[in-house]
This record gives sequence, C-alpha cells and structure tokens, in this order.
Amino acid sequence: MEKAKITRRIKKPPMPKGPNLISWFFFVVILFLIFWAFSTPVSKPAELPVSQVISSIKDGEVKKIEIEGDVLTITLTNDEQVVSQKEEGSSFLDTLSQAGTDPALVSEGITIKEGFPWLEIIVNLLPVILIGVFFFLIFRQARGGASDILSFGRSRAELFVRGRQPRISFKDVAGVDEAKRELEEVVDFLKKPGKYKALGARIPKGVLLVGPAGTGKTLLARAVAGEADVPFYSISGSEFMEMLVGVGAARVRDLFANAKKNAPGIIFIDEIESIGRQRGLGMAGGHEEREQTLNQILTEMDGFTPSDNVIVLAATNRPELLDPALVRPGRFDRRVVLDLPDIEGREGIFKIHVRGKPLAPSVDLKKIAKRTVGFSGADIENMLNEAAILAASEGKKVIDMADIDEAATKVKLGPKKRRLQSPEEKKMTAYHEAGHAIVAAHLPHMDPVHRVSIVSRGLALGFTEIPPVADKYQHTKTELLERITSLLGGRAAEEVVFGEFTAGAASDLSQATVIARKMVAEFGMSELGPISIGGGERTWFGMFGEPRGWSEEMSGKVDSEVKKILDESYKQARKVLEANKSKLEKVTKALLKKETLDGEEFKKLVSD
Repeated sequence: MEKAKITRRIKKPPMPKGPNLISWFFFVVILFLIFWAFSTPVSKPAELPVSQVISSIKDGEVKKIEIEGDVLTITLTNDEQVVSQKEEGSSFLDTLSQAGTDPALVSEGITIKEGFPWLEIIVNLLPVILIGVFFFLIFRQARGGASDILSFGRSRAELFVRGRQPRISFKDVAGVDEAKRELEEVVDFLKKPGKYKALGARIPKGVLLVGPAGTGKTLLARAVAGEADVPFYSISGSEFMEMLVGVGAARVRDLFANAKKNAPGIIFIDEIESIGRQRGLGMAGGHEEREQTLNQILTEMDGFTPSDNVIVLAATNRPELLDPALVRPGRFDRRVVLDLPDIEGREGIFKIHVRGKPLAPSVDLKKIAKRTVGFSGADIENMLNEAAILAASEGKKVIDMADIDEAATKVKLGPKKRRLQSPEEKKMTAYHEAGHAIVAAHLPHMDPVHRVSIVSRGLALGFTEIPPVADKYQHTKTELLERITSLLGGRAAEEVVFGEFTAGAASDLSQATVIARKMVAEFGMSELGPISIGGGERTWFGMFGEPRGWSEEMSGKVDSEVKKILDESYKQARKVLEANKSKLEKVTKALLKKETLDGEEFKKLVSD
C-alpha cells in the first residue's frame, strides 16, 4: 500500500539576536552591588592591637581565638567579639611565646582556620571579568547586526516539502472543475515534460488564478503542489516589501534563484496585486520600492529558459489593477478564473466539508446546495462549522437540517440579537418586512419568499429572505426592476400604513440605487441607450492625468435616469401594497405573534 504523502513547511531559523548591551551592562553592575552589599557586614566588631590582645590573655579575659589568615577573631569572657591583625607572615603562637604568654590561658583554646580567599580573588578579578563581558557583548551585537543586514535580501518564502503536513490534492477541491482541468495540464507537464517537448510545447511560465475572495485560489495552488510532488515556494506579495530600497528586488532574485536550483518547482505568490499594480500611477515616480520589485519579477520571468521547469502561480481578486506587462503572454500565459460554485459545485464542497461531522438522516445536501446560491467555498465551510457549533451547544449528537438552516442565515445576515424594542418600533418593523414580502410575492419574476422575520440580525431589525431558486448568470431588465421594486416595498409599506418614514430603509435604498445606476451606466437599460460610462461610479481618477471618460452633462443624465427608475419602482410597490392591504395586515399580525414565518407559512397566509 502506498504510504500517505504529506507536506510540511520548512522555515529558516531566525538569526539569533544579540542581547541589548546597555541592559546587560546594568544587569552585571546591579549583581555586583548586591553581592557587595551582602558580603559586607552591617556592623564591624572593634579592632584591637595585638599587644592589647596579649594583655587580655594574661588577665584571663579571653575565651577563645580564631585565626584566619592574618585576622584574629577574639571572643572575650563576656562573649563580646573583637578583631585584631597579626603581623603578615608571622605566627601568632610565636608572638605569644616571645611575649612570655602561655596559650593555655585562653580558656577554649586557639583554632586556626584553613580557607581559600575566594572574596579576595573575586574582588581582584571582577573588573577584568566585567571588561571581558563588555567587549564580548559588543562583538556579539555587531555580528548579529551584520547578519540581519545580510538577511534583508533573503526570500521570505516558505518551502513546502513532503513529510509533515497532510497532503492536499485535487480530491480536496470542489466547485472549480474547469480551473482544476486547466491546472491538471500544468501538473502533468511537471511530471512528464518529455511528451510535451516532443511536440514542441513549452512549459507555461505563469498561471494567474483570478476569482472572488473565498473561492479557493490558495487551496487550489496547494493542491497543485501536492499533485505535482515538486518543491513549492509560497509567499505573499506584501512580504517582498521593506522599508529599505532595493530589498524587495533582492528577495525576488533570491526566491527565483532558489527555485531554479531545485527545479522543477512551483512559486506561488498570493495577493500579487500588492506588488503588481500598474506602474506610473504612484506619487513617488518610477523608482519607488514597489515598482522596483515588480520590475525584478518581470525580469526574472523573462529570464526563464526552457530547461528551468519552474512555474509561477499567482492569485488575485483584483485583476484590473495588474500591470499590463505582467499579464501579457510570455509571462502569465494562462488566466484561470474561479467563479462562485454552481449547485453541483456547492454539493461537492459540502461533501468535502462534512467529513468528520455526524449528520442526521434528514440532512439533504442537494437541498442545502439549492438553498445556498451565491455562497463561496469559504462561506460553506464556515456555515457547516457554525452548524456543528450550534448542535454541540444544544447537546445534540448529530447535526440536523435546523442547525444547517440557522447557520446559513447566520453566515448571510449575522447572529440573532435580542434588542429591546418598544411595541411601536416592533410594529413598524413588522409592517416594513411584511411590505417586502407582499410586494415580492406579487411580482411574477421574483423568487419565492423563504423566510420573513422581525428578529434582529447584525445591524438590521428584521429581514426578508428571498434566495434564488437556481443559479443565474444573466438578468433581464424586468427581473432587475422587480428586484428594485421589492427592495422599496418596506419603505412603501411605512408610507401606506403610517404616512411616515423610518431610517430602517437605508440599506434597501442603497441596494436599489446601486442596481438602478448599473442598469443605466453599465448595462445600457435606460433611455440613454447602449452606453457604458465607467460602471456608473464617479471617481477622481482624472486627478492623475487620465480622462474621466464622460462629461458633466452625461453624469446629470445618468442621475436623472436613475431617479426615474427608482420613482417608478416605488410607485409600483405602493400600488401592490394598496391593492393587498388586507394581506399586509394579516402577515404583520402573524409576525408580531410568531416573530418568524417560513416560506410555507407565508405562502399560506397570502394565498387565503
């Protein structure tokens, strides 16, 4: 049986940093002072001349004498201690004998201590030791600083090799089948370059992974490394940048040099737009650090030879910002687009992320995939994790459909919040959400209402959930107008019922205005005709010398068309609500009573 193949990251150990010189110096000085303080007695005994000591012995006043070196410690009969200093190199007993004094007069005798003079040696050698430590720290700190300076130009890329972490393969990636097929060719080229070179094919120098956040660009790059079984260098675009000019270019040179030495291999640059932005737009001119780094990347990719067998993978969710020289053929030869997964892709992602999670028999992954239109792979992973947390907090042994449904709503709208609303505010929220639902239910091209609630989530006091029943890649003008009308249904209900407006419609108005402006300025769905003026968004890009692309007169016409669409949609929403006011009241009462209505309950109320 083939052993499991695993990958690991190998990081270069950081260079040891020398300790702070001043801190070390003060530390040593403080230790010396403490040692000196403890080694010095608080009060010294009285010191007597040797002659007086001999007289005291003759008078029988000495109890015992301890001799340590040239120091005499005398204990008198009254237990008082005094010290004396004998002559250096002489014997105290000889001194007594010359003075005609019998040593036996000392009642407890005379003792001689043989000890090594540690204190004297330490005191004498301490200055030398301090000077030696001082110069040692200076040299060590200087060496560490030199190492740090030399390491600025080293690549910060992490090398993935086999042996430690669980291997990621294409089986662990779902929902991006077209992108997987594109990258399978790259893997096959790295494994079997001979069959391609026999037909004159050359290895692609670069592959650009483009897609929204959470669609699995980094995961797919790691899967390529796992399948190809080659060295994989991973680095973020921002890691090339440094305060010192030229460091980014040096790191690029070091990274590509290492990859060529270990070819065949893969270099993966995540968030490449941080260094690959279009040149010439910066305020610092063409010599700023980021542009030098980009220039070096372009040079290295041009410098590849057919025998290098090194492929550069890069990921970005802002391809429009990249420099044209970076994405031209010959550098990034392939652009692999990762879209949000369709229903089959979402089902495949669910099957991957439910591994290790016990599911109830009632859980239908296909039904959940239909329910989660617009979810990315990261959203799905987060949703299932939230469902597992919710089930565990309630003491369940398995995850059921109710947990998954609540988790999907939580990921999309936020967690439940119990805000203390007054009865009047709660009533206005109920009418607002009922207005959205009633208008949506009476528009022929709108998807069915899935849930209506006045339970606060995130910043919203309530919500009306109308998920698409199927994946749509094209939207007609009628569908967009109905979407705007349903968004304005809450505002219209406030006017129909209360003759007053609330601030709760701010988000609805913002979404409706964005759709209307795109219809006019980007999709050509207005009386202005088939025209596109920069996506309909005003920018001040022209400050840097580029023309804005449209005149003030055209901007005014766009604004007029946007207002016209919004006014007509609002009138349509009011018309629907006035014609179905009894249903509006019925749904509102049910919301005030139950707080949340699912799709079946709402459908039953409006169909009676």
